[in-house]
Amino acid sequence: MSETNGSRAYAPFTEVHQAIDWINSLIPFGIRPGLERIELMMERLQHPERRLKFIHVAGTNGKGSTCAILTSALMAAGYDVGTFTSPYIEKFTNRFKYNNEDISDSVLVDLTNQIRPIVEDISQTSLGSPTMFEVSTAIAILFYATVCYPDVVVLETGLGGRLDVTNIVTPIVSVITNIGHDHMDILGDTIEKIAFEKAGIIKPGVPVVTTVEQPEALEIIRTKASECQTTLYALNEKFSFERTHAMENEQVFAFQGPFRDIKKVVITLNGAHQLKNAALALMTLEVLRQYMAFVMEDEQLLQGFKQAAWPGRLEMLREQPRLLVDGAHNPEGAETLAQALKDTYRFDQCHIMMGMLSTKHHRDVLRHILPLADTLIITEPDFRKKMDAEDLAQLAEDVLGSDSKRPHIIIEPDWRKALDQLQTMTAQGDLAVVTGTLYLISDVRSHVLYQTDSQKGW
Repeated sequence: MSETNGSRAYAPFTEVHQAIDWINSLIPFGIRPGLERIELMMERLQHPERRLKFIHVAGTNGKGSTCAILTSALMAAGYDVGTFTSPYIEKFTNRFKYNNEDISDSVLVDLTNQIRPIVEDISQTSLGSPTMFEVSTAIAILFYATVCYPDVVVLETGLGGRLDVTNIVTPIVSVITNIGHDHMDILGDTIEKIAFEKAGIIKPGVPVVTTVEQPEALEIIRTKASECQTTLYALNEKFSFERTHAMENEQVFAFQGPFRDIKKVVITLNGAHQLKNAALALMTLEVLRQYMAFVMEDEQLLQGFKQAAWPGRLEMLREQPRLLVDGAHNPEGAETLAQALKDTYRFDQCHIMMGMLSTKHHRDVLRHILPLADTLIITEPDFRKKMDAEDLAQLAEDVLGSDSKRPHIIIEPDWRKALDQLQTMTAQGDLAVVTGTLYLISDVRSHVLYQTDSQKGW
């Protein structure tokens, strides 16, 4: 039986690859900030977004980790949780999770068949076709509102905030992790401009929690919160944390909040930045406890923090030889990786493999990474926007200049061959690191852990 769209008829999808191929066929429509198309989709679907409670998470770095911690803690406390994140690491279905399980293939097919005629209709209007991310967001909302009915949905922005597709929702709490230099071609070329976009998720009367620290960015968030007549919980103003213990795969911090203090919170995520993400998640949950009647026993809550995991960020894929992957794709991420390599990991030599997209600003990334590398293998991600390895190598040479401490630089465009070289040269006491774009991390993870190709994508 076929479905009709205007004068055209087409058969419903029956296989998941058909649905995913159709959604991905919308990628060429690009990233088009604005809410007109998603608003129209929600209207045609009878506004499923109004039936759900959302925690809305924006920021430059740390969104995924913060979402993972929130999900783990809420689940440990007995809540059913939907989690919508991007990009996905291995499979398209990773982005739609319910209690940390991917959406089933059959449900994705059903929901895609529901949304497809609406998308086809809108594409014939002056608004143009909805984008891949707009359709993915609509599917997520429909999934949570009509199939699995979670108690709360942890919703990560795709890009920015103010004009991001996910800003269709009115959450119960808004979360802004940090402000950094990423997607500057779309969000603006200053911290203030980027902060303005991120602050766009703040809604009237909805409390805001943030770990943004730059005074100029925080002031913009404060102004927006004031305009919306809502309470701002900012790091080092309303809450703070102090690291009390750190070793590989275990960090402990003490939390000080406006409602109570918690002396010992344990996380197994690595890197000092994860303490900040965990404190942010904890303050968010404290707001839910205080104002939204969420019930969370301390023992369960703390167990959820300890169990939280997030793939592709300071993740040790292999112990013999040690292979660490980290999606440090912007300057702030690279600084975080560099700090972790200094503070958390011990090694005789550090061999780093890197691949980047051509759309990013890499000079500052390299400034953080190069001083720590004994060997730098430059490769290319298997993705349409990849940066040429030769060009990245030349940029590395420019950054090094006349620096006397120079890593040995190897250029190998084929990431599989580059990975083989990396693992071959990594001796017992050494550390191998794969970093750069998450598209490269996705490929390496799938190859090492499952001996399969990834379906990576934004």
